[in-house]
Amino acid sequence: MSDGDTPFGEYDPADLKYDERGLIPAIVQHEESGEVLMLAYMNEETLRQTIEVGQAVFWSRSRQQVWHKGATSGDYLDVTGILADCDQDTLVIRVRPKTGSVCHTGAHSDFVEEDDVTLRVVKLRS
Repeated sequence: MSDGDTPFGEYDPADLKYDERGLIPAIVQHEESGEVLMLAYMNEETLRQTIEVGQAVFWSRSRQQVWHKGATSGDYLDVTGILADCDQDTLVIRVRPKTGSVCHTGAHSDFVEEDDVTLRVVKLRS
């Protein structure tokens, strides 16, 4: 239910809420299965580039530079849709991977081991 202050519909990258570093989290999701493949960060510039080229372009926090996913590995992510959450401070990037792998280990997701089957699970307290 809307309080009347939250806009709905299409957003321009400038309409979104970025953190103090100018970044917004981007949850990368497989367009067909809905599986979460990775979490990355974007700034307004990389979001605009993503829209322009139709492939995922992120901001590398470790390298402090633009990162066009797949530019060196060939593991490009074709973008099929972008969703903003209700607060406009998180994105879901729906993708179709060009190859089977997304993770630098060769796995199809950052959340599985190199065997592409074993989940990376954090043990919960019992």
